[in-house]
Amino acid sequence: MLCQRCQQRPATVHFTKIVNGDKSEYHLCESCAKEKGDLFSKAAQAFHFNQLLSGLLNMESSPGFNAPPATANRCSRCGMTYSQFTKVGRFGCPHCYESFAPRLEPLLRRIQSSTSHTGKVPLRSGETVKVKKNLERLRRELQECISTERFERAAQLRDQIRELEQRLGE
Repeated sequence: MLCQRCQQRPATVHFTKIVNGDKSEYHLCESCAKEKGDLFSKAAQAFHFNQLLSGLLNMESSPGFNAPPATANRCSRCGMTYSQFTKVGRFGCPHCYESFAPRLEPLLRRIQSSTSHTGKVPLRSGETVKVKKNLERLRRELQECISTERFERAAQLRDQIRELEQRLGE
C-alpha cells in the first residue's frame, strides 16, 4: 500500500481515528507521518493510557463490580499500595502483580474476557503469522510426544506439520 499523501513510498504508519462514531484511517510513509505530526500529537494529547487504566481500576466502586477484598494492601517488595496503583495506572515492580493478583483477575476478565495474554495479529499479515505460530506449537508438541513415547499422537502431529509446511511452501 502506498502512502496516501505522497503516493511514492510504502505506507508504514497506519492510524485509525474515531471521533463520535466517525472512523478515519490514515496510511502514511514515515516521512509524511513526521511532517503530519500534528495529526498524531492531537490524538496523543487526548488519550493517556494511564488515565484510561486508572478509570477502569476505579470501576471497582461502581455497582455490579464484585472485586474480592485486597489480601495485600501493600506490595512487600516496593511498598506500593493498591490505591496508589489505581491512581498512577502502573505498578512499582514486577512483584506487584503477585501482591494484587486477587484484585486484578476480575478486572482483567472484565476488560479482556481472559486473565492471560494471547496476543493479536494484524490483519495485513495475519494468516501467514498464524500458520507459522501454529507450526511452532505443533513442533514443540511433537517433541514432547516423542520424549514421552506417545507415538500415535506424534504421527498425527507429523502429518499436520507436513500439511502446514506445504501450505506455506517450506
